[in-house]
Amino acid sequence: MNTIIRKSVLSVAGLAFAGGVFAGPIAAHAATPTVDTKPVAMAVQSAPKPQGDQSHITLNDEQTANVKAIIAATKKAGMPERAAVISIATSLQESKLENLGHLGDMNDHDSLGLFQQRPSSGWGTPEQITNPEYSTTAFLKGLKQVDGWQDMPLTQAAQTVQVSAYPDAYAQWEQQAADLVAQYWNS
Repeated sequence: MNTIIRKSVLSVAGLAFAGGVFAGPIAAHAATPTVDTKPVAMAVQSAPKPQGDQSHITLNDEQTANVKAIIAATKKAGMPERAAVISIATSLQESKLENLGHLGDMNDHDSLGLFQQRPSSGWGTPEQITNPEYSTTAFLKGLKQVDGWQDMPLTQAAQTVQVSAYPDAYAQWEQQAADLVAQYWNS
């Protein structure tokens, strides 16, 4: 009997607490007198500040075309600019935005393309992986599966998709990737 009473008391206390939490701000707002105010500008949430030291490379025409292909694939997938920033920063780290084929002894296993995706890991065929639209779409598909990717630090979102041996390396490219997206998103 003692357990039943204790559970009942705790339930009522929990409801009272929840009611206070939910009704408290409403009640407090209702008690606030109305004041004539002038409209104010709303703050627009900006992209997160890049983490750590930033790297930058000068892009050639092929690399710029790959940036544009990543942005086009991101738009086609219906994803926001932040997804393009993460994708471009990832590609900057993985390949310096160069669509890499097989590099012989210099290859990291069977990694190919802009994102150094591996056919043996299920990313696609070598022909698919070296197609910028396909490889970007494959990366974005992985990104979509990461809960909360939009609010994560770039390096964490990229690492969750890529599973790199150097998980913090993506962060160094965030500023250049954001600048590239700002430059080419609407062009």
